[in-house]
Parts: sequence; C-alpha cells; structure tokens
Amino acid sequence: MGAAQRVSQRVSMTDVARRAGVSQKTVSRVVNGEPHVADAIRARVQAVIEELGFRPNAAARALVTRRNQRIGMVTMGTALYGPTSILEGVDAALRGSGYHLSVARTQGGGVADLQAAIDELVAQDVAGLILSEPIDLGHPELRLPGGLPVLTFDSPTTAADSAGAPGSGTAGSGAAGPDELVLGADELAGARAATEHLLSLGHRTVHHVAGTAGWSATARRIAGWRGALADAGVTAPPVVHGDWSPRSGYEATTELLRRARSHGDTGTGTDASADSDSDARTGTPVTAIFAANDHMAIGAIRAVERAGLQVPHDVSVVGFDDAPEAEYLSTPLTTVRQDFAEVTRLAVHRLVRAVEGRPPAERQRLVPTQLVVRESTAPPPESTPPQSTPTENPHRPERPS
Repeated sequence: MGAAQRVSQRVSMTDVARRAGVSQKTVSRVVNGEPHVADAIRARVQAVIEELGFRPNAAARALVTRRNQRIGMVTMGTALYGPTSILEGVDAALRGSGYHLSVARTQGGGVADLQAAIDELVAQDVAGLILSEPIDLGHPELRLPGGLPVLTFDSPTTAADSAGAPGSGTAGSGAAGPDELVLGADELAGARAATEHLLSLGHRTVHHVAGTAGWSATARRIAGWRGALADAGVTAPPVVHGDWSPRSGYEATTELLRRARSHGDTGTGTDASADSDSDARTGTPVTAIFAANDHMAIGAIRAVERAGLQVPHDVSVVGFDDAPEAEYLSTPLTTVRQDFAEVTRLAVHRLVRAVEGRPPAERQRLVPTQLVVRESTAPPPESTPPQSTPTENPHRPERPS
C-alpha cells in the first residue's frame, strides 16, 4: 500500500508547553500521569495535546512508565502462505527485543476496514505500527498520529510505472515520509528471472497465471513478467487470474490449454478471468507457464497432467515463493524464493530502531529474491536447448545459511 498521509505534522512537547503556557516539565508530568499537577492545568495541557495531535516519544515514555513496549500490526485475515509467513516472521523477529506484538486483522479489504484496524491499535498506545495489508488500496489518506513510526511491507518502486498499467502500483514513486519505513522482497525482479529462465530454455513465450486482481503482489509479478517478455521482443499473451489457491491455478491453466486448442476462443473458467486489457488471442501453444505463487503452480501441474500432457516434457511450470512443499512434489517445482524470515528480520530491526529514536539512514530497501531451478522446467518439445547462462543451475541450490 502507499505511503500513509498524516493528518497532523510531528508535534513536540515544547510545542504543547508553548501553546498551553506551561513548562515542558509540566507537560511531561501530565503525559506520564504523574501527581502534583493542578486539575485546571492538567485539563489545559490535555486539551492542547488533543488539539495539536501530540504523541509522546514512545521510547522516552517507556523509560518512565515501563509501558508502550508493544508493536501493532495490521494484517489480512487469511491463511495464505505469503501474509501468514510475514506475520510469523514479525513475531519471531520481535522475540527477545523487549517488544510484544498486537495484531489487528482486516476482513473487508477496504480503506474503512484498514482504518478501523489502525484505530484499534493506536488506542492501545502502540510504540510502532506495521501495515501488512496486501490489497492495493491506492493512496488512501489514513489517520495516523504524528511521530508514530510505521513499517510497510511493500516495494519501494511502483509496479504501475514499470508495467505501464495505471492503478497497479501501491508503494508510490516518492520517498517515504518522515515516520515511514518501506521494505519488501524484489518481486518484480523475481518475476523477471522466472520468465527469462523459461525463455532461455527456448520457449517462444511464457503464459502467466496471475494472483488476485487488485493485490500489490499481483501487479508487481505481472510487471516483471511483461518486462522480461518485452525485453525479449515477445508480445505478452493474455493474463489469466487465479485467487492464489491450487484450485484457481488448476482452472486457470485448464482455460489456457483450452484457449490454445481453440485458437482464439475467449471463454473463461469458473474462478479465472482474462485481463480486460489483453491483446487479441493468438492461439500460441502453451509450453511454459509462470504462476504467481507455488500453490497455483501446483494446480497448474495437475491441469497439465489431466490434459494428457507431462511436466516438464510438454509444459514447463514455474512458481513463486518457494513454499515448503515445492521441492517435495513428484516433480519438484522450479520457483522464485522469497526469504520471508530475512525480510521480516531486517524490517523489524529498522522499526525498533525508529521507535527508540535511532531511525536508519536507509528507509527504503528491496531484498533480493532467488530463482531456484528444480525439475518442472525444461526445453519445449522438439527443440534444442540454448546455451545455459552462467546463473542457471540444473541442480537445486542449497538454501542460504
């Protein structure tokens, strides 16, 4: 999602003291609930605090009150592998840091739902906030207290700019705000690598089974796929969307294979739909499929097999994420690995530093992805494989330590 816009600028304790006509020490006593402050003065200071939207420095207040050792996280209420892995990674990264995690899950996926989750956490007086909402909400103006450090799991680059598709980016092209940290896996480069791998094997084109329309990850992976095809001088085939589930990958791939057989029929499957801005159907044979996650890739493999074809002899399949089951399929899956543990470790480290008044100089960062070549990809039928590039490895590389 995009950089949140504050409804108030950063306000200092000095600003409150000046407006209320009291000393900074008096403001500190009011903020920390200390005694020996006249009721009338306390009420005046509280009124100014509310008027200016002042938020005490979380670390400084924690030293006095031993409270605020809590990080709030907004995440989607889902069991999908990506969002769940981020939540688990954040929880693990916070252990031993002295901070605890409060989670607010969204259900509706709209701006109002997101704001309600933020308000729930802000009411708990959290020291920092993590927004891990994967749905592209554009650039909503969210109500966030000034001075509250915010971490977004996203890409510092805009997928829409790379893809040339309006409305598909989420992170914005500008720098993060003074309280915002942006960190995410380089999904665009990962999608490029997957597509380039299939093209290097000799496939004339690569078909794409995309994730749910409107998700930022969907937009970035489409952008990387299209960019790789464009660089190779290949017109991108129509995209077919799934919903990240194996069933949707199965139905989307069934549709792709049916469309290729019918040479231009534009029908769609039950849970899959062709992009409305796609080029005319060409009937290009389907020999290579890049699925936007491993679970849809698993469904794609099943659809290929049900059609009487073999993976990778007839159709090569690449996934994304490197889910735990990917290397244990009957045909181990070539995929793009996202290191969720490393992404969340780096992100949480930066957030904690910001909470404690030591914000990192680098507020935006992309963590590289890795193409993991296994057994689900091969040259297309009746073709001679081209010379392999130095970065390609026919064997599964070891996981980084």
